[in-house]
Amino acid sequence: MDMKTSALSPEPASEPSQGTFSAETGWSSEAPVRPSLEEVHATVRVPATGHWLRRMLAFAGPGYMVSVGYMDPGNWATDIAGGSKFGYTLLSVILLSNLMAILLQALAARLGIAAGLDLAQACRASYSRPVNFMLWLVCEAAIIACDLAEVIGTAIALQLLFGIPLIGGALIAALDAFLLLLLMNRGFRFLEAFVVALLIVIAVCFAIQIVVAAPPVAEILRGFAPSREIVTNPAMLYIAIGIIGATVMPHNLYLHSSIVQTRAYPRTTEGRRSAIRWATADSTLALMLALFVNAAILIVAAAVFHRSGHTEVAEIGDAFRLLSPLLGLGIASTLFAVALLASGINSTVTATLAGQIVMEGFLRLRMPMLARRFVTRGIAIVPVIFVTALYGESGTAQLLVLSQVVLSMQLPFAVIPLVRFVSDRRKMGDFAISTGTAAVAWIIAGVIVILNVKLLADTVAG
Repeated sequence: MDMKTSALSPEPASEPSQGTFSAETGWSSEAPVRPSLEEVHATVRVPATGHWLRRMLAFAGPGYMVSVGYMDPGNWATDIAGGSKFGYTLLSVILLSNLMAILLQALAARLGIAAGLDLAQACRASYSRPVNFMLWLVCEAAIIACDLAEVIGTAIALQLLFGIPLIGGALIAALDAFLLLLLMNRGFRFLEAFVVALLIVIAVCFAIQIVVAAPPVAEILRGFAPSREIVTNPAMLYIAIGIIGATVMPHNLYLHSSIVQTRAYPRTTEGRRSAIRWATADSTLALMLALFVNAAILIVAAAVFHRSGHTEVAEIGDAFRLLSPLLGLGIASTLFAVALLASGINSTVTATLAGQIVMEGFLRLRMPMLARRFVTRGIAIVPVIFVTALYGESGTAQLLVLSQVVLSMQLPFAVIPLVRFVSDRRKMGDFAISTGTAAVAWIIAGVIVILNVKLLADTVAG
């Protein structure tokens, strides 16, 4: 479907449109004139009547695109390291981070639909220029860290499947910009369908491996119960924070607040309220799939490596080589690598869109998507090539885990503004969240800040 011709009629004149936000509504005159991701804004039709399933399917898509970031190659490194070294213990961290993600992504969708602003635009309309510039730099660092994980993951997958050297694979990964451009030209629905198809490939690959591994259900259930050791053991805490950073990704909050606006729902109070409900259901269901994939990676690592005494497996390449012999299934390693490649390709789409949203929202700087992709990917490729040349495969594996910890360190700079905006009745009006929901959201923000301070203290202390 063509992106331009599929748009519905213009928004009702009685409703405020982009650029009309004022001090009376709590947003400054810095609110944007152009909508977020203007080329795909309100291009996906939403049926006004009919069965509820049709409306749910019309809104299905943004949540699955966001869920990509919750099962990207960075998650693989932290989940494999956590499962092989500590068994099922860190399953509770995966569950906790997923519950945090469900709430935070619902808040991001609410901001985008109710205010008509993505998170970057909302920050620009609320903070001074120096603060916005600092937030933009922090967010760009998070996107580069995410891109770093994608480059490494894709390069490793190409090496495992086709024997391509890591440096060559990293250079090939730069060409994915053309894939994204092709998909965007086909329409946003086509892009979503491509993402969902790859998510299904990943889920099926791990479902097969879990069935073959036959992990003990009782131990898995115990792993979902929180353990004090996670906080007291520095090594476990490092991986735990990496899991949180790899799961609750800061740029996903910017992404979700934008792409929910691709739906052509009525820009009225009731239309926005209905859109928030469907968008929340979409992201919740999608993140439950992400929970399954993340948990599956750790469970397979615990059942195969930890149980057999291979507790130091932290690298994706080692996991690939050991998986088939230890599982007794010849195709297991191939399934593992195929899922990794699908994950790397998928993550490319969301990271590029997030980068465009952040740049336009904070700086009002529009850059062609192809150019934007090559700049970001080029920055990410440099450390991969440098580390690979100096330290080989083991160096890239450590770089992969480190990138997820860096992501976690950026989280407060996205979460705190988001919670502040959606709980502010002056900005959100009747769409502001309840006091109870706001309390839970602030607790989540506090937990993220405390864990990051603890990690910094442990790192400084050696």
